[in-house]
Amino acid sequence: MKLTDCWHQLATHYQHLKSQHMRDWFEQDPQRDQRFRLQAADLSLNYAHHRITTQTLEYLIQLAHAAALPNKIDHLFKGEPVNFTEQRPALHTALRRPTNQPLYYQGQDIMPAIADLHHRMATYCTRLRHQQWLGFNGQPITDIVHLGIGGSYLGPAMAYHALQAEAKCAVRIHFIANVDGHHLTSTLAPLDPATTLVIISSKSFTTSDTLLNAQTVLNWLGRSHIANQVIAITANPAGANALGIATDHILPIWDWVGGRYSLWSAIGLPLAISIGMSKFQQLLAGAHAMDQHFHSAAFANNMPVILGLLGIWYINFFHTQTHAVIPYAQRLEWLPNYLQQLEMESNGKQMQAMGQTTPYSTAPVIWGSVGVNGQHAFHQLLHQGAHLIPVDFIIAEQCTSPLTEHHRQLKANCISQIKALMLGNDPSILAQQLQQQGYDLAQATQLAQHQWLPGNKPSSLITLPQLTPTTLGSLIALYEHKVFVQSVIWQINCFDQYGVELGKQLTRQLLDDESLFASIGLSID
Repeated sequence: MKLTDCWHQLATHYQHLKSQHMRDWFEQDPQRDQRFRLQAADLSLNYAHHRITTQTLEYLIQLAHAAALPNKIDHLFKGEPVNFTEQRPALHTALRRPTNQPLYYQGQDIMPAIADLHHRMATYCTRLRHQQWLGFNGQPITDIVHLGIGGSYLGPAMAYHALQAEAKCAVRIHFIANVDGHHLTSTLAPLDPATTLVIISSKSFTTSDTLLNAQTVLNWLGRSHIANQVIAITANPAGANALGIATDHILPIWDWVGGRYSLWSAIGLPLAISIGMSKFQQLLAGAHAMDQHFHSAAFANNMPVILGLLGIWYINFFHTQTHAVIPYAQRLEWLPNYLQQLEMESNGKQMQAMGQTTPYSTAPVIWGSVGVNGQHAFHQLLHQGAHLIPVDFIIAEQCTSPLTEHHRQLKANCISQIKALMLGNDPSILAQQLQQQGYDLAQATQLAQHQWLPGNKPSSLITLPQLTPTTLGSLIALYEHKVFVQSVIWQINCFDQYGVELGKQLTRQLLDDESLFASIGLSID
């Protein structure tokens, strides 16, 4: 079928399905929870609580084939220029590929360079974790200040917070991204420059926010100590050299690695220091397992493809505008922020490959917070608000805390939200219950309307056996590939980010011409 025919087929199907209620489907099919469930790379996906039937899935998969998704997936893994505006591959998957499996880019096997990077990272980790890296007063490094922004900040910071239970390292790690001076000064205040190592992560080494923070931190450190106590991670070693950073303290990031896909590269060094290089390799292995699944599984059993197609179904047919991510794990508190960049910077576009404006909506607004907190904040809107908001619930099956009753209640809260969103309640039954509590018929009927939950609200449940480096790697790769699936169907490029450039240009203009501040009623000081 042609792509346009698939869109029309789904639009007709939507008209047939839109008034049906999920609770009726569950009553008619007691096995629905089992039939709409997938396992891959240690993760489980239950997508039974979606407004879909088997027919919906068949139509969505036809859409994926009409968009040539199988070929595009193959191109991604082979290193073809899927970043078509910049004529580059997007080979972040190579960073988690076993280094003994050759992969050629521009006629050269890139895996030996990745293996060398891993060796250098391991050497840094060993020295720091065993207190062998000494500061300028001869004392071991006790703190690391990591400077970056965007993917070079959100990726390692999110994973660092998620895997703190795995950390067996005395070195404390501090992440700085915002150019707000209060963040910088409050972070540096309790630290000793004599025992602090600075990592500057910037692919271009021209990002003004990161460079301003770097200049301030290097002045605090002392310019004479840069050679021993500063590491740069960049694709622009000359820019790092210009700051006085020694060449043997510069780790590479290649032009075929996008910033928001760079956790797997040297950008992940702070995480590797924290949890150890062997566990960082487990993170890579988990992501690689999801890569293999995505590359080989039939679409009906392909977890990233199913998640991506569900998003297409809601965004383009139900016209949803936001998507909530709610991890029932405090350690995944940073995940919604990380996914904001991954999805919104990747697919927040409207220009298609052939230079035409897309006729349909693309990326939703991604938001969320940890459960149970959200139940006492924004879940009210999910249940009774006028918006239809698909939700991803994420939880670990096994408890790693000694407080097992807490985990039991955590899981019960998570499942209850999924069921309540799907089921809703019946105003007539509510009215009967209120009458039994002493309300008269008029009062009960009126109050029941306010207590009514319509239900039929869609959600996915992603389950990890435990939150470990391996399962975190699988989870992140799952979302990366979901984003790619949607970009292919929308025919946009998920690997560039021209939308952020104009703001950077205007910032430079404002700093060069202070009179422009006055035009909007602000002072430069």
